[in-house]
Amino acid sequence: MNQPQGEPFRSHPLRHVAIIMDGNNRWARARGLSGTAGHEEGVERVRDVLDGCQRHDIDFITLFAFSSENWRRPEVEVKALMSLLGTYLRKEVPQLVERGVSLKFIGRRDNFSDKLKTLLAESEKATAGGSRTLVLAVDYGGRWEITEAARKLARQVQIGRLRPEDITERLLEQQMCLKDIPPPDLCIRTAGEQRISNFLLWDMAYTELYFADCYWPDFDGDAFDRAIDDYYRRQRRFGRRSAGDGEGDQGA
Repeated sequence: MNQPQGEPFRSHPLRHVAIIMDGNNRWARARGLSGTAGHEEGVERVRDVLDGCQRHDIDFITLFAFSSENWRRPEVEVKALMSLLGTYLRKEVPQLVERGVSLKFIGRRDNFSDKLKTLLAESEKATAGGSRTLVLAVDYGGRWEITEAARKLARQVQIGRLRPEDITERLLEQQMCLKDIPPPDLCIRTAGEQRISNFLLWDMAYTELYFADCYWPDFDGDAFDRAIDDYYRRQRRFGRRSAGDGEGDQGA
């Protein structure tokens, strides 16, 4: 992709950043620590990212906190992650309110304890009305989300409220978890892995991807700033040809 010289392009505002927070366990192992210590340090980076969103006037941030596949991890690690989520919410919700940040959860909730489900709902209610939005994807998977959306429309067809030929991309989109939020402009993944791992498969059709070599606990404010600067140096064409492109160029 062509990158211009000089000042970054700002023809496409950056409103929504998604992050796959990878590398907590590897960060901890490299330091002879437990995996839980890596996750605990990773929580600190959430604060850095929120600070970065304020600096760069970013309205939405979506963090992949716990995937539907993470249930396959050792039971002790899953319990530690659930405990850490609860601790984070009890500690950080007042700070989010002070920052003017609304909290939204996407993903399944039926696998969580009743206590945690109540805490999720209370946290969303307590932070409602903020000028920025923090989305936490917990027990979330992109294929699950699309399957659920298809089931909702299938039920409407089954009871005669909808014809199959009435189903459009827009109608399917309205069944998605982020239907009221613009799709991510940028997705950041840490730890050097270059895949999206079943994250926001519908929403990231034209999202710019940025892969950071550092583990998530090392992804501080400066690293976030570098990712944002890289985004603004890109051209976003959304399937259209930009000036200077050759014939037949299908670049996104």
